[in-house]
Amino acid sequence: MNRASIVGIAVGLVLRGHILAAQSVADRVNAAPDGIVRIAYAARPGVCGDGHSFIRDRSRGDNATYGSYNSDDDRKGKCGWNNCEDGPVRVALSVRGHQVSRIRVYVGGTWPAATSGTVDLGMIAAHQAFDYLLGMASDPRHSAGEEGVFAATIADSVTAWPSLLHLARNTTAPRRSREQAVFWLGQLAGDAATKGLSDFIEDDAEDRQVREHAVFALSQLPHDTGVPVLVKVARTNKDPEIRRKALFWLGQSEDPRALALFEEILSKR
Repeated sequence: MNRASIVGIAVGLVLRGHILAAQSVADRVNAAPDGIVRIAYAARPGVCGDGHSFIRDRSRGDNATYGSYNSDDDRKGKCGWNNCEDGPVRVALSVRGHQVSRIRVYVGGTWPAATSGTVDLGMIAAHQAFDYLLGMASDPRHSAGEEGVFAATIADSVTAWPSLLHLARNTTAPRRSREQAVFWLGQLAGDAATKGLSDFIEDDAEDRQVREHAVFALSQLPHDTGVPVLVKVARTNKDPEIRRKALFWLGQSEDPRALALFEEILSKR
């Protein structure tokens, strides 16, 4: 092979790299044939997993451990609780007819050898993965979009709650995606996120089922964060069903503030 040919090949590879870099993750997934598309990206600090059956968020304590959204057979495997690797996040997208029909999420470990039906996009920027996964969750064409919301929340170096709140308020997005956004918004437990949930519950124009899911999300927060907001909802919300939901979850909390509210309500009868 002469020098001109080598230079031509090198230039071609560089150009191909620039073209791929310019393509969005969605473009590359949508262009894939039926099969599995793999992406991987950095996990935010504290998120680890065994690469197979569980994902843990150390920043939220030892109890914040999640199944890895895989098949029942995967979950039957032995959980190596002491083998918790700090990333990367690995996401397997099942593609049929250029639409995503299933999502599996892992943290740590490595991919098995690729088969002929697998396209591996390699490591991508965490913010690109976040934008792609939440964009897919908003798109009703992808039947499994809601499964990507969790995967988006564990991406490194992103501030998730504004985008999650936007998805929760997006009335054109699938309801299940909106409910997942509400749930994980609550799990972030920041003051701004909690304020967003409270405002969302108060908005009568929003879908009642999604607002009820927001009440549930508040019930999952630490008591000092969630109970005061639930008490406010139970006292002041205009929708009797929303108030009833808030009272139900307060009843599960065993918090003294909840008992005081029940005493107040019952003593007025």
